[in-house]
This record gives sequence, structure tokens and C-alpha cells, in this order.
Amino acid sequence: MGRFILKCLKCGKEYGQQYRLTCENDDSLLRAIYFEEKLELRNQPGIGKFHSWLPIEKELDTEAGPITYKSEAFARELGLSNLYIGFSGYWPERGAFIKTCSFKELEAHPIMQFLLENGAKAIVLASAGNTGRASAHVSALTGTDVYIVVPDSGIEKLWLPEEPTESIHLISMGPGNDYTDAINLAGRIAKLPGMVPEGGARNVARRDGMGTVMLDAAVTIGRMPDHYFQAVGSGTGGISAWEASLRLRADGRFGSKLPKLQLAQNLPFVPMYNAWKAGRREIIPEIDMKDAKKQVEETYASVLTNRTPPYGVTGGLYDALVDTNGIMYAITREEALEAKALFESREGIDILPPSAVATAALLKAVEAGNVGKDDIILLNLAGGGYKRLKKDIKLHQIQPVATARNPDIPLEELNI
Repeated sequence: MGRFILKCLKCGKEYGQQYRLTCENDDSLLRAIYFEEKLELRNQPGIGKFHSWLPIEKELDTEAGPITYKSEAFARELGLSNLYIGFSGYWPERGAFIKTCSFKELEAHPIMQFLLENGAKAIVLASAGNTGRASAHVSALTGTDVYIVVPDSGIEKLWLPEEPTESIHLISMGPGNDYTDAINLAGRIAKLPGMVPEGGARNVARRDGMGTVMLDAAVTIGRMPDHYFQAVGSGTGGISAWEASLRLRADGRFGSKLPKLQLAQNLPFVPMYNAWKAGRREIIPEIDMKDAKKQVEETYASVLTNRTPPYGVTGGLYDALVDTNGIMYAITREEALEAKALFESREGIDILPPSAVATAALLKAVEAGNVGKDDIILLNLAGGGYKRLKKDIKLHQIQPVATARNPDIPLEELNI
């Protein structure tokens, strides 16, 4: 019987409970349709409590999960009466125990379980840093082999709160390659015998894991927020929040109005912002990300730089923004750093660059009148507590097993 089916959002074709990334008829995203139509919280710590709407059979037992709390000092600074912070990171005093300090760990646990339940032996993924760290952490906990391809700029982000294990295979891209080059190389490695591609935005376990930020907020507040703020690189987090909201609306206990997605990209690399501002479903590379590699190098929050995001695909970010009457922002490095300093001084926890970009978008929205002072607002801080973590835990750097000079390198040269 199973717990869910996968449904194509374009043609409506349904597939049984299985690991599948694409429809056989078109390129639309598939969505998990759960047989549990109401969210019933499990007696599990962390993300495991949201088992109702995760595409896995076995319940997850990890203390890693999102937390939601009502802001006081920072909210007062902005003149907001109902600002809630969705925090994914390490902040024990608030009950936050994500030891990789990123909401990418919310993806990694269900993804690994989903793939293991579908017979996967070795998982391949590309990362700009945070996803790779989260996947390596879950690999160390479970012993599942992962092959992680990371651009040069992301290697420093590949640390762990435990000793790295032999199940972690880190491949770095040489200088001059970016996240998209890593994606292309990972795609080639995933075709080797015994390898399974993690699937990126097309993997429903990834999206529904990230969607738990919205679920946790709705459960904590007692209803869906009016606005949802997040920084986006691929846009998968925005899609996830939208899909979680659709399920919450169908549940019937959390309100009927979908949260307005207010999403941010980091200048100078803002292809989705440019396409959205122009009213286009499609990103046009020569217009929206001219000289992309140079822009990527200049971007403060480097993890927000995906040249092939799931923006225009059916069920992608464009559809999510249209459905929620969304807004996109382009944030400068200076705006992000200013927002980071202001938030940290008021709330007492450090935040990672993508969270700083999201916070800057909220400041812009308040200034522009895009939120009301009494509106219920959810600010998704997708990473934080790194400085806090370093006080408690010794961190270990993961060493690459191979370096690829370009995405077309003969695979035998990598010795994998």
C-alpha cells in the first residue's frame, strides 16, 4: 500500500511509492501525495515528528530539526509585532541541534532514508558547500557511501562535528569551476554502475525535508504565516515552503491563505530575480546572468549561486511565486552584512551568509511597505550557530579524495 504516490504536475500521471526523479511524459516536477491528509505529529525529536509528510517508511530518529520562536528584540527594532524566526542551526539554548548549522540537514536525513529504502548503495550529489556538509554528516552517522562534488569555493565549508568516515568521498573541482560545473561532473559520476543521483530539486525527499520549516512554524504559531522570507540559490527552499503550505491548507486547521513568498538573491548573481522582475517563466542566460562565472566569484553568499535552478519547470519556483503573489529581492553584500550585524546584536546568535541575505530582504520589505506591522511573518534563517557550535564541539575538515580540473575530466582519472 505504501504511504504516498508521486504525481506529475504537468500531465497528472501517477507513480507508486518509489525513487523517481522525472515523469516519462515530460520534464515537470513530481510531487509526493500523502495518504495522511492531516498532519499528525509523531513522538520523535527533530524532523522525525513530521513523518506524516516525509516520503519514507521508517521514522527518523535525529534531534536535528527546525525550531520556530517569536522574535522580541529584532522585531522591536523593525516595528513588527508578529515576527517569527525559523532557525535551522545550532543553538542549544533554543532547542536547536543541527550540528552542521544548515537547513540542508533537513534534506539529508530523509533523502538518505528514501534512497536506502529504494535499494541505493552509493549516492552522488553536487554541492556549493552546505548540502555536501549535511550529506557527509548523515553518511558518517549511517555508513552510507556518498560521493560529493564541490567547487573550490565550497571546500572550506566541508567540515564535520565528528571524524570523517571512509563512506565519505569528496571530489573537489579545481580553480575556475563553479557549482554548475560540479553539478555536471556529479551527473556523469552518477551514471557509473552502483551509483544513484541524489536528484537535487527533483527529489521529493529533499523538498519535503526542507518543507518542515513551514510545518514547524504553522504548528508553533497555530496557523500559516502571512509572509515567508528566505534567500534562494536554486529556489528549492521556496518551492518546498509553497508545497508544505498547500498541504497545510488542505489539512484545514492552519488557515486557507497561502503565505506570500518573499525571496532573495545575492547581487551580482541574481538570475531568478531578473527573470521574475521581467515577468518571464524562462531564465535567459545572456540577459539574466551575463558573465555568470565572474558574478558567482563576486557573490558574498556563494551557496546561492546555481546557474540551472528549477525556476521555469512546471511546479518550480516561478509557479510558486505566481501562486503566492510572491516578491523577489536583489540584495547587495553591504546590505547582507548590515542585516547580519543588526540581527546578531539583537538576537544573540550568529547566522550564515544566506540567512543574512534573507534578513536583508525582510529589512527591505519593511522599508517598502511590503509587510504590515501586525502581519504574521516567518523569517527562515537557513543556517546559523556556527560560532556557537565551535565553542562546544571540535570540528574536522573533510579532505578531498580527488580533484577534477574540469567537469569533462575522464572519470578513470578520479580513481573512484
